[in-house]
Amino acid sequence: MFMFRRTPSKGRQFVALLGFFAITYIVAAIGAVGSMNAPEFYNDLQLPAFAPPAWLFGPVWTVLYGMMAFAAFLVWRKASWRDGDTALTLYLIQLALNGLWSWLFFAWFSGMWAFLEILLLWVLIVLTTIAFWRHSRTASLLMLPYLAWVTFAAVLTFSIWRLNPVVL
Repeated sequence: MFMFRRTPSKGRQFVALLGFFAITYIVAAIGAVGSMNAPEFYNDLQLPAFAPPAWLFGPVWTVLYGMMAFAAFLVWRKASWRDGDTALTLYLIQLALNGLWSWLFFAWFSGMWAFLEILLLWVLIVLTTIAFWRHSRTASLLMLPYLAWVTFAAVLTFSIWRLNPVVL
């Protein structure tokens, strides 16, 4: 016997959408607290030629967090927590690691740990994207700019760490 999952009501979908945005931006805020000194610290570092200006990170992350939250919502809407538990659990784990990176780099000044952590984050984003694909192609595609940015951020983290061994 097949069980068909009913689409959640509009009200429930709205609450879930708000919930995914809330949890995603709360983690972003926690990361932001850890990077309160980021603009000054970043500008004081020796940077590689490909490093973007400090002002660019806020807008890029704001857009990426919104895309991530919407992607998680699409998975939930299609699969619910029960059927999408692996995908949504991976999402939450990678989200927590995302928030931790700012603390490692900007608050605790640990270039090595920030680099190792971002490599783990990258793996979890790939796993999350694959898990999202099983439930929603759109959700998976929404994760690709985030994966690209974290790939760039990993290279940048490594480069800055190596250029600033005394500070990081």
